[in-house]
Amino acid sequence: MKKKLSLTMKIFIALGLGLVMGLILNSMPSGHVKDVLLIDGIFKLCGKVFINAIKMLVVPLVSVSLICGASAIGDVKKLGRVGVKTLVFYMMTTALAISVALLIGKFMNPGIGLDMSNIIKQEPTIGQSKSLVDVIIAMVPTNPIASMANGDMLPIIVFSLLMGISMALVGEKAQPVINIFESLNEIVMKMVMVVMEFAPIGVFALIANTFASVGLSAMANLGKYMIAVILALIIHATCTYMGVLTFVGRLNPIVFFKKFLPVAGVAFSTSSSNATLPVTIEAVENMGVSKNVASFTLPLGATINMDGTAIMQGVACVFISQVYGIDLSLQALLTIIATATLASVGTAGVPGVGMITLSMVLQSVGLPVEGIALIIGIDRVLDMSRTVVNITGDSVCTIVVAKTEGEFDEDMYYDQKVIEEVLN
Repeated sequence: MKKKLSLTMKIFIALGLGLVMGLILNSMPSGHVKDVLLIDGIFKLCGKVFINAIKMLVVPLVSVSLICGASAIGDVKKLGRVGVKTLVFYMMTTALAISVALLIGKFMNPGIGLDMSNIIKQEPTIGQSKSLVDVIIAMVPTNPIASMANGDMLPIIVFSLLMGISMALVGEKAQPVINIFESLNEIVMKMVMVVMEFAPIGVFALIANTFASVGLSAMANLGKYMIAVILALIIHATCTYMGVLTFVGRLNPIVFFKKFLPVAGVAFSTSSSNATLPVTIEAVENMGVSKNVASFTLPLGATINMDGTAIMQGVACVFISQVYGIDLSLQALLTIIATATLASVGTAGVPGVGMITLSMVLQSVGLPVEGIALIIGIDRVLDMSRTVVNITGDSVCTIVVAKTEGEFDEDMYYDQKVIEEVLN
């Protein structure tokens, strides 16, 4: 009897088929079948419906899981320890990520020697950036229901944590409410698994649509920039994250990568930390992390831990400065590190949001925001890659914090059956 293909294998087969289909369509001349029926029709429909279905679950998942996580930890002092450890990890790795990006950018000089005449410059559409003070003020919602309706993740996180902590402080009298939220959490997770059954179709449509529009030849002139970003992402994921997992967590990183494959596939295709959150939580719990810690650190990381985005911003700053012939001083480089690290706190985990915070970083060192137009055309492909790095950091942080708090099952981490189920 033949083994049934796992969801992981289906997702990666869909990735490959989508890439091939996209490149084939890109090489074809424009026409009704290609542009209307496929790209703007079937692919757009399947891709958008899949992303919308996952995003539909993000707000209830984040709010319910954080409330359950905060209330289940029980000991408020322990909750404080977990929170501090998580924030320190996220901020330190983000600062390190953008430092690596600036070094790679300076080493590779992606903006020097490029023929910019063949690049179609378009006017970038950039949202309004916020100051750090405004970001902190906005974290406390005046109307939490409105924040949930608008999908404002930071206010949702603050309100959910406050509610969960308050339920823990009330104690026995809050148990009926806690039971309701635990049941809601189970229901939301089941909804997630139902939606994920359609992941291969959505992934195929998203990848095919992306490469049908961008192609490979359109990336040629920006090849050095793309290579610099991807190289920095690889270095950060393998050296920083796996170094922490190996030397601090005392765990085998190869086991982590094997169990993490399904999450990486979803993250790459959706380009959204928030959209990937349901799969990330399930994968980390399968690695041995307690539900209490996972439901606290992962939603927090999906909102404030944007190392992949910080890396893009670092390389982009070097690239744009070289294109415009502007030298970056040591003070400017330090300013970029500080601004990008703090800006990551207010970055939502949705596709393309890195362009918004990039405008803030560019302005902080006097670089022309118009330079974003040079890279915005290929950012979708890089956005996919950096999202994988973002959620890798979230997961490694969660595992390490859980282990330091005695909330980690190491036998479950090394369980070969779980690895075989994921891969087969």
